[in-house]
Amino acid sequence: MSKKVILVTGASAGLGRACADRLQQSGWTVIGASRRGTSSGSWRGLTMDVDNEASVNQGVGDVLSEHGQIDALLACAGWGLAGSAEQTPIADAQAQMETNFWGAVRVVNATLPALRQERGGRIVLVSSIGGVIGIPFQSFYSASKFALEGYGESLAYEVEPFNVQVTLVEPGNFKTDFTINRRTVSVPPDDPYAGAREKAIAKMERGEEYGATPEDVAQLVERVLDARRAPRRVSVGKFDERFGLIGKRLLPFRLFEKAARGSLGV
Repeated sequence: MSKKVILVTGASAGLGRACADRLQQSGWTVIGASRRGTSSGSWRGLTMDVDNEASVNQGVGDVLSEHGQIDALLACAGWGLAGSAEQTPIADAQAQMETNFWGAVRVVNATLPALRQERGGRIVLVSSIGGVIGIPFQSFYSASKFALEGYGESLAYEVEPFNVQVTLVEPGNFKTDFTINRRTVSVPPDDPYAGAREKAIAKMERGEEYGATPEDVAQLVERVLDARRAPRRVSVGKFDERFGLIGKRLLPFRLFEKAARGSLGV
């Protein structure tokens, strides 16, 4: 019996790379897609730009031509944008949504026909705790992940009759190259947000510097894929970050915001 095939986007580094490595070791046939087409010694790399529909369709078509099947999709491609909401150029905000949200949608749309035809499969969308709790001075990153949360939940209803299961994975802070690759918007010399922005971003970067290891996400994704019934949402990371998800559900919102301000650096 042939090994199951999984397509992993954003596989060149960070969480995507850790997941691709672990899944290959655990018996999956891994196709790791990225804009650069990076591969490891154990899984094959695929050059695919999730911002480009033709590139996505070509990449998925190549996987199907080579392997004849896709059993699971892990959508990890994404990047961060820092700055105040007011000062973020619309073009930058659109670019953030283009990769983090629409990129995932493109890859799902390209792989779903194969998953439906096989009458079963898994879609794992890498969201964020920032897709449930808004992050100050990362408004459009949070917006992209909030959008992904709603999309994934809605999609799950539609594809369940085909035995395709959807899971949203919500990581907290992790020590990866996501931090150094974050883009920061330009600000005017008399920036009224300067103090608050610098404090919040510094707090966020410290959290990432001392964050959990990407292997924790990889282990969780492996469990999700192996589960007979996949969870709809699952968080991963340090306890205090994950506890905020419970607090937002249970506490009155003003009380939650008061408790969250310190952890968010505002």
